[in-house]
Amino acid sequence: MTWYVLYTKPKWEKKVAEKLNQIGVESYCPTITRIKQWSDRKKKVETPLFNSYVFVQLSDIDRNVVFSVPGVIRFLFWLGKPAVVRDEEINVIKTNLKAASVIDILVSSIQIGDRIKLESGAFSKQDAIVQEVTKTHYILVLESLGCVLKMRYK
Repeated sequence: MTWYVLYTKPKWEKKVAEKLNQIGVESYCPTITRIKQWSDRKKKVETPLFNSYVFVQLSDIDRNVVFSVPGVIRFLFWLGKPAVVRDEEINVIKTNLKAASVIDILVSSIQIGDRIKLESGAFSKQDAIVQEVTKTHYILVLESLGCVLKMRYK
């Protein structure tokens, strides 16, 4: 069976993944814990790693069953075909989310356009291209996962 990417309504990722699992479709919504600040308190909140995306594993002929779940909009397409995610990439996401938090990284020597390998955190062992460096953060392009990562430094 193949992993596909579903596009969902905004803020429906966890609900869609739960409903898909209830109807027997294996789904995966990677989440991270963030600390949200309100005016009167701080709280740890589980938020999806990829906004509006849920991974589903099913056979090609069973693809339409996902549309019975509220919140599912469509499949993500790449070059005119439904985007397929390899098992290895799903496993990398799962194992890296279990890893310890990001350690401090020396940013002063990193220049725009440099190719680096992330050494820790959720995306350890991934190759990245530095796209932007500012006083507060830097932006990395993870080509193998097809995403852009914004990292703040302390």
